[in-house]
Amino acid sequence: MRKHIVELILFVVVALAAPVHPAFAQQVGPNNPLKQTGKSPVRVFILAGQSNMEGQGVADLEGKDYNQGRGSLNFLMKDPAKGTLFKHLKNDKGQWVVRDDVWVRYKPEDGPIKSGPLTLGFTPYGGKHHFGPELQFGHVMGNYFTNQVLLIKTAWGGKSLYKDFRPPSSGGQVGSCYTKMIAEVHEALANLKNDFPGYDSGGYELAGFVWYQGWNDGCDPKNAVPEYETNLANLIKDLRKDLLAPKLPVVVGELTGPWVQAEGAWAALRQAQADAAARPEFKGTVRFVETHDFVRKPEDSPCPGHGHHEFANAETYFLVGNALGQGMKKLLQEDHTLPTPDPSKPASHAVGSIEGWTVQIDDGLSNDVYERLYD
Repeated sequence: MRKHIVELILFVVVALAAPVHPAFAQQVGPNNPLKQTGKSPVRVFILAGQSNMEGQGVADLEGKDYNQGRGSLNFLMKDPAKGTLFKHLKNDKGQWVVRDDVWVRYKPEDGPIKSGPLTLGFTPYGGKHHFGPELQFGHVMGNYFTNQVLLIKTAWGGKSLYKDFRPPSSGGQVGSCYTKMIAEVHEALANLKNDFPGYDSGGYELAGFVWYQGWNDGCDPKNAVPEYETNLANLIKDLRKDLLAPKLPVVVGELTGPWVQAEGAWAALRQAQADAAARPEFKGTVRFVETHDFVRKPEDSPCPGHGHHEFANAETYFLVGNALGQGMKKLLQEDHTLPTPDPSKPASHAVGSIEGWTVQIDDGLSNDVYERLYD
């Protein structure tokens, strides 16, 4: 009974979060470059994590490899009981909606940068058949702000907080993904005009950070799980320091996986995520978001054997993105001061090579980050 009540509440909440204004795609071409439709400064959100943040939700794939499309967005949109929930994702012509007031930038681990207006396809896969939490998160933020919104995804599959995203304050070797995350954020902000030619150069504000991760740490119950709370708290503090944003709002998404009620180390990891967000030092600026009620049955999903990817169920990824967005909205509505925007471009950049790729580092980057990037 409780589960049905929760689902009904979720249905009403998400339906109310549908776009307040239409989000029609511009006709982009050589003589008509993409324009900035939201106001400046651009509100910037960082979405970080591993493969579930990369985006495993299936939009429209069918056939035996995808359980005949069960649990895909297309399948769910044909369901009279749930179709309204996703109605805003397609236009009147049945095409996937593209939001010009929300931009996305994502560099997959093996592939070129993907940048453009919010729609499907900002995942490691080719085409536009998959999506992640950024889709509905972007709709929630786009509805909340009159400003242009930019989502910077720094997510790569199979990465742990214990090792790959290990923050400096945790001691030991700083994780390569932590270093890469900081570098990519600075790179994205330094190249706004290149990635988004319609950018009006009106400045930006770092508006929030979203963390949705945990699987690889749960696979190491002896070492990673006992450290998870401390490592996550250190990640938040170090990120704020390195991005010069001491009160940056942070939303921590609960590890979803294949369980409604997890057991053993997996339950302990979920609790560690909640405990880190609940620390007194983070009061009012960090929020933990539960996601376990969004798990759907494997037989009702596109990939029944992929429990580590929430069975690729579109409803799960949609509801996770919505919950993360609503959590961020609540933090922003509590009127905490956002970081001061930097409307001017850096006077100069330092250029260096990290793991075979080149980045530009703004002069404003703290010295200890610079040293970690190039040591």
